[in-house]
Amino acid sequence: MRHCSALLLAGPALAATAAQAQGAPAAAAAVAATQPVILVVGDSLSAEYGLARGTGWVNLLTQRLAREKLPWRVVNASISGDTTSGGRTRLPALLREHRPRVVLIELGGNDALRGLPLDMTQANLTAMAQAARAAGARVLIAGMQVPPNYGRRYGEQFAQLFATVAKAEGAALVPFFLAGVADIPDAERFFQPDRIHPTAEAQPRMLDNVWPVLRPLLRAPA
Repeated sequence: MRHCSALLLAGPALAATAAQAQGAPAAAAAVAATQPVILVVGDSLSAEYGLARGTGWVNLLTQRLAREKLPWRVVNASISGDTTSGGRTRLPALLREHRPRVVLIELGGNDALRGLPLDMTQANLTAMAQAARAAGARVLIAGMQVPPNYGRRYGEQFAQLFATVAKAEGAALVPFFLAGVADIPDAERFFQPDRIHPTAEAQPRMLDNVWPVLRPLLRAPA
């Protein structure tokens, strides 16, 4: 009977512990729901292509926000292979779902790889920036560059279009997302065998390119 009594006495405590365990995820979700959102809309450079999960620069951004005690939540809506046309199509639903305070656009590289017209890329980025601002979000555009084999004139025009859109739409700009990765003498060591996608070693550098431009947006008044 003593064993039965002990079980009866322990029952409420065990039930309370179980309830607390079940309530923990709900409490965490409630806290997350109150945090302002940084929405990243990118391609394979932000979607951890060829990398172990959790090692990409977007996940490193989440870790840095935690270290800095900045109460922001990162939503990574990046898709490998995506173009500015794909991002433009997807963005309205993402804005409705996540209601971000900051939208980081990292698209355009695949436009160049596919030889899409520069004016199309510029129009798509402009539309995305305008849609994000209309939804009440601040905008950061990650600029890209192409290898020299694309030709000097094309390369200059491609790099410039990101700055043009950012200036026209009042968006923050990272001039070259892969600075210190793709533009150094021994760049090969920072790329996977395809020579297109950066390795895990390159991800902190990519974040370091974004962070100085992103951080002021997080501290600015709503």
